[in-house]
Amino acid sequence: MATAVRECLAKAQRSAMHLEMRDSYMRDDPEFIRWQEGHRYNPDDRESWWRSWLEVVADTTGRGVRMRRLRVVSEPLSDYVRYEFDGTFTNVAAGEDVRWLPRSRSRGLLLPALDGWVMDEETVILHHFSGDGQWTGPHMEVHHDGELARQYATAYEAAWERAIPHAEYRPT
Repeated sequence: MATAVRECLAKAQRSAMHLEMRDSYMRDDPEFIRWQEGHRYNPDDRESWWRSWLEVVADTTGRGVRMRRLRVVSEPLSDYVRYEFDGTFTNVAAGEDVRWLPRSRSRGLLLPALDGWVMDEETVILHHFSGDGQWTGPHMEVHHDGELARQYATAYEAAWERAIPHAEYRPT
């Protein structure tokens, strides 16, 4: 995970919202390739799947920051999003609240064009990806802009209300 996100999470005091809207990211990710080859995390063997990003999540939520991840997805799910779904229990175990919003339930919502984060409704981190899900340069923009953050947060909250909690979501 990029340093800017980790730095902002370390400073967050109240909330961290992450919006993901692509059907594919970083298809050359070694963990995704392992998943395609049949590897699955064993929920009962925490040491086999716990990683540094989950420490960041646990530290952030442990300070009382509400950390949420919203995934807007096409159904049926792409292979990459199925990979994410299979591993989301790790995010939840670390303290993140994750919801899924099928695009079919997003009618009438005005969502941002870029994935990204909103921290404490003050900071926005926008991500830039190519059409095939690879980072493009500059791949992140950090904005300390309360108005932009409020715009993103308003869109995020509207989508969050329609989204399905991870424990209840059954992909088609």
